[in-house]
Amino acid sequence: MTTQGATTAGTPDTPAADPVRAGRAHSFNAAAAQYAANRPSYPPALFDTVEDLAGRPLAGSRVADVGAGTGIATALLHARGADVIAVEPGAGMAAQFRRTLPDVPIVRGSGDTLPLATASVDFLTYAQAWHWTDPARAVPEALRVLRPGGALALWWNTEALDVPWIAEAAERTRRHFDLDVSAEQRNVGIRTADPTGDLDLVRREIRWSRRVPVDTHLANIGSHSVFLVHDEEHSAAFLTEERKHLMAVFPDGIVEEVYNVVLLLATAPSTA
Repeated sequence: MTTQGATTAGTPDTPAADPVRAGRAHSFNAAAAQYAANRPSYPPALFDTVEDLAGRPLAGSRVADVGAGTGIATALLHARGADVIAVEPGAGMAAQFRRTLPDVPIVRGSGDTLPLATASVDFLTYAQAWHWTDPARAVPEALRVLRPGGALALWWNTEALDVPWIAEAAERTRRHFDLDVSAEQRNVGIRTADPTGDLDLVRREIRWSRRVPVDTHLANIGSHSVFLVHDEEHSAAFLTEERKHLMAVFPDGIVEEVYNVVLLLATAPSTA
């Protein structure tokens, strides 16, 4: 699964060690407007669950949303009454964020080297972004900036692969790009999120869906990094063929996208 904003290793302008991974992480900057207009949001039940597991409300809390991208999650956190600051490494994504949320502060930075003071936030959130970090660096940084008892919340919109048309579309993507993107989603878990074992993460899943025109759905999937890093002709060929498959399943032209939000949450020790 791709990111809600890319948080890469190193400084905002330093690519990650793996050039392929770095290319995918940085690819969103050139498609920020498309990303903002077409990517799915998150259901209210997600934030209810975050508050329940954290044992504190978002309202009135100091929140840093890391890998904020175009601000999809940041806007929802702000709407819940949180005092939010966004952290985003990408210039293109940050520029789109400022157009969308001009009154919410945003700073350039990476999850591996957070530009935040020690013990300064109640919540540290990563929406579609933690998998771009190096957990060996990001975990200590998270624990550094969280206040005692604060919560680290990581979440991803993952496609509901138990829905037949979604599983079939994922297989077509795998064949066309020779990459099993759905495997990245299946591997979202506590062990992969924190190979250090320093976090006591709990996992929850929230099912939700949205109905969108086929053009919005195609623009959504076309904003994923696997499409953005391939040449335009190769990606366009897939999207043209995919439209035919979708219209066979949804003849009215309205696609029902079904997601499982995977949430991982850990709280910092209550005493320093």
